[in-house]
Amino acid sequence: MRISLRGLAKRLRKLRARLRNRIALRLGVATVAVASVFSPTPATADDAVSFFRAAQVNDAGRIKPLLARGLDPNVRDPERGETGMIVALRNDAMDVFALLLAQPKIDLEAQAGNGNTALMMAAFKNNMPAVKALLAKGAQVNRPGWTALHYAAAAGALDIMRLLLDRHAYIDAESPTKVTPLMLAAREGQEDAVKLLLKEGADASLRDAGFRSDAAEFAERADKPWIAKAIRQHQAEQVMSR
Repeated sequence: MRISLRGLAKRLRKLRARLRNRIALRLGVATVAVASVFSPTPATADDAVSFFRAAQVNDAGRIKPLLARGLDPNVRDPERGETGMIVALRNDAMDVFALLLAQPKIDLEAQAGNGNTALMMAAFKNNMPAVKALLAKGAQVNRPGWTALHYAAAAGALDIMRLLLDRHAYIDAESPTKVTPLMLAAREGQEDAVKLLLKEGADASLRDAGFRSDAAEFAERADKPWIAKAIRQHQAEQVMSR
């Protein structure tokens, strides 16, 4: 049987098409197989446990693959309700802090069970680099209830207090029980913090809701009579200057 050149060319084109289809199919199966080997496994409850252990010891390298598997960077520790960022700041784990801060889905205002935020913890730990980094990222200086200024005042973190006040921190911010930064500084014996707050215009006459005490009485109840004396002297000088 004779086959014309045109017919032969047609058969060759069909054979090539079949061969291309078979190769493409095999390559597709191989690609799926490779992807199934190297695709990340979804995050698990055990990953969250590993996450917080790594955050405590500043092991950012151990946290990176957990985040890559889809672990929420705002996951909370079931014991205190703290986020990984708060835990990292509590433990001075700055590598972990930097890693979490860079996550697109990080929630800077996420609160622990007691209301703490990352900025509050950074202020309490007198961690200026962390405070600056959080502020640059948009962390809130003022919020209802406890604020970063409360925590900075309690720790006597003067430079952080000045920075927060420069960022318009409300100097007489009230906790849920109406405790002000001045009252905390007085109770903790942070004399320089007390002087700074008074100099910047803190109201020493305010009273909390629990004991109905002013800042001087807070100092006295905490056995800090020299702080109480400094506050009352400031109040007397204010009266004299009017």
